[in-house]
Amino acid sequence: MTIVDERTVGATATARTGGGSGLGRYILIRFLLIVPTVYILVSLVFFLMRVVGDPITASVGGRLTEAQLAERLHAAGYDRPVLVQYVEYLGQIFRGDFGRTITDNRAIGEILVTYGTATLELVFFALIVAFVVGVPLGMLAAYLRDRWPDAVLRVFAILCYATPVFFAGLLLKLAFSVWLGWFPLGGRASTDVQLILGRISGATGINIFDALRTGRWDLISDILLHAALPATALGLLTAGVFLRLVRTNLIGTLGMDYVDSARSRGVGEARLVRKHAYKPALIPIITVMGLQIALLLSGAVLTETTFEWRGLGFQLAQYLADRDFVAVQGIVALIAVIVAVTNFIVDVVAALIDPRVRY
Repeated sequence: MTIVDERTVGATATARTGGGSGLGRYILIRFLLIVPTVYILVSLVFFLMRVVGDPITASVGGRLTEAQLAERLHAAGYDRPVLVQYVEYLGQIFRGDFGRTITDNRAIGEILVTYGTATLELVFFALIVAFVVGVPLGMLAAYLRDRWPDAVLRVFAILCYATPVFFAGLLLKLAFSVWLGWFPLGGRASTDVQLILGRISGATGINIFDALRTGRWDLISDILLHAALPATALGLLTAGVFLRLVRTNLIGTLGMDYVDSARSRGVGEARLVRKHAYKPALIPIITVMGLQIALLLSGAVLTETTFEWRGLGFQLAQYLADRDFVAVQGIVALIAVIVAVTNFIVDVVAALIDPRVRY
């Protein structure tokens, strides 16, 4: 082996080692960032909830005498200094105990298991809508850039992510449920379907998965009809973001040298979009997916309330109305953990797909 060959092999090995260590370092840093992210969110929620007073006085204070209220406050420890309560609350979260609600004395973990699956199902359907609407329309806008369909699609994208999700939900209900009668007004499924799914052995709580296990099309169609409008209202919020991302990155990819080379060989513009520029343009969507999950979870609160979709967001709104701040801070803390972990997974996937992300 010549000296040049040895240097080449050594440089290649060093580059591979550096790339591997770069990926490992990137994953480690992203994983460690979960802790401060959750800590900051939990701390903010804790102190913001205390700004208006203790949770017991806020939720049931008007229905108790002074002596009964003082007794409840002492039993719950809310008459102690706020910093002492804060340290104790952090210790509970570290042990996996997010507390119990004041209004119905339920464990926050039980609420997550009971209602979290409904929110997960809604977010899943909303992501499907976002991909089905946003990605093809983004490709079409890039293909017809600077023409009138491109301008229309850009306006549509702005309307999607600028329109409040509850307003979009109300419009969809008015048009397709009240006027046309095509879809149910609300709920996750009809009463009889919900009863059938509740009797399934080992039910997951995700209705569409449980219905698919039965193989009964009547159950599946009922669930899809109930999910259509809330998933559309929530999915359009993210579809607008996807549309603009795909359009912008696809236009940039179409100007790359390898695309120009394919174009010079006589490859048609439509084929260039489908075969050469499509996949690289999807990478930015993956990188922002974590942020979109957080956006969908926040939008799920209003969407579930609008469509009476009894998920985690619906329960959060109920506890806010009841001023049950223990339930609110517990649910928000759990959502913070979900968002942080989701962002970590998305960052790792993006780094594996595109090595440029990790540097």
